[in-house]
Amino acid sequence: MNLQKLFVMQEELDRFIQENQGIKEDVFRKKCLALLVELAELANETRCFKFWSTKGPSEKEVILEEYVDSIHFLLSLGIEKGLNNLENWPEPVAIGELTELFLGTQAAIHKFAEDYSMGNYQDIWSWYGAIATSLGFTYDEVLEAYIAKNQKNYDRQHEGY
Repeated sequence: MNLQKLFVMQEELDRFIQENQGIKEDVFRKKCLALLVELAELANETRCFKFWSTKGPSEKEVILEEYVDSIHFLLSLGIEKGLNNLENWPEPVAIGELTELFLGTQAAIHKFAEDYSMGNYQDIWSWYGAIATSLGFTYDEVLEAYIAKNQKNYDRQHEGY
């Protein structure tokens, strides 16, 4: 999947939010934390780690929306560090148990937060690709959901979110 369209859309949204909210500070670390929080919210919706519960995962649409919330912040972090020249979504890491994929993704985010190299950035994308595959999401579904959520984020800004 070519990421350039998403980077352009995210850069426009980021600029709009920064202007709308009057943000002047460096928010890289806050975006790193936001990505970790979104990853946790995604894990919570899948319920993959809730061995104590018999309740199943949320509906696919809910999980997909949480997934693309993460993609917004992942794109934004790449833009912040000049890594938005990444053309294509890197190959997913080996598919494994979903809990392990979440833990690996979290570790990759922490590593990138300390060393924002292209290699570390690509690693996060590879982990997210593995999560998408494990959840049965196609790149087309991710793209469609990202576009819809991107518009929702603009709407929220207009509504004083």
